[in-house]
Amino acid sequence: MTAAPDVGVLLVNLGTPDAPEPGAVRRYLAEFLSDRRVVEIPPLLWQPILRGAILTTRPRKSARAYAEVWTDAGSPLAAITRAQAEALQMALGDGVRVAHAMRYGAPAIGPAIDALIAEGCGRILVAPLYPQYCAATTATAVDAVGAHLRTLRRQPALRFLPPYAGDPAYIAALKASVESGLAALDFAPDVLLASFHGMPERTRRLGDPYHDQCRDTARRLSDALARPVEVAFQSRFGRAKWLEPATDATLAALGTAGQSVAVFAPGFAADCLETLEELAIRGKAQFAAAGGRDFAYLPCLNAGAPGMALIEALVRRELGGWI
Repeated sequence: MTAAPDVGVLLVNLGTPDAPEPGAVRRYLAEFLSDRRVVEIPPLLWQPILRGAILTTRPRKSARAYAEVWTDAGSPLAAITRAQAEALQMALGDGVRVAHAMRYGAPAIGPAIDALIAEGCGRILVAPLYPQYCAATTATAVDAVGAHLRTLRRQPALRFLPPYAGDPAYIAALKASVESGLAALDFAPDVLLASFHGMPERTRRLGDPYHDQCRDTARRLSDALARPVEVAFQSRFGRAKWLEPATDATLAALGTAGQSVAVFAPGFAADCLETLEELAIRGKAQFAAAGGRDFAYLPCLNAGAPGMALIEALVRRELGGWI
């Protein structure tokens, strides 16, 4: 009889609605946009705006966008994160129990931790799948774990996977993935564009290292590929000034200039709405509307061989002394 594993690994990603319909999107956005790490406006000012204009108009529009990328397995982000957990479980074997959770939506972090504890895991590595540190992603995942721990009488020993923006294994995985994607194209792009999720410029001034880590990732990848990698930031929201240059404006400018482009999203561990709809569909349309012709979106690392080799290497490193 095999002993129950003492060590658990919890892969964490951002989250997704349960369905591509307005009610599910509204519930998801209400949770996501109520997080003080995500929107730093005081709740007394923000909540009326959120509950009023945003949650009465945005869910329908977002639901249409989700419907464009939804699969038979559900949300791409949910399906890919589940596949990553299953592949990591196979790689690590029966001595470690692997689970996955979403910061917003299901499966939630608290119940996932409870399930690992119920399976005998007294030591848990929480692995937020965010290469670049940001308070609105990495820190809020840690916050959620801490909030759940406060409800437990008996707490497990915990470790957290640190950000890995400049890790050689990450850069090597990106290099392999980008080169594979470029080799499959029927054109040679003039511009290789790395699109990272945007953040308000204010977060940078307050000391968030996200912008610098995105730039560092692009610089290291450019060196590895021996070719320039341009950087842009997507998903602007609201009226505040966001990190620049903006991806949509950059794609339009490239189209106007008649340059071909291959765009990829190295800050995302798995393809999702922001990559499959915002870049591959809407970004392509923006590029074409500006006169561009040759456009390609290169997939994220996902559960492919380079991506899983990276996740396994990072997890095994952080489990040192536990397995």
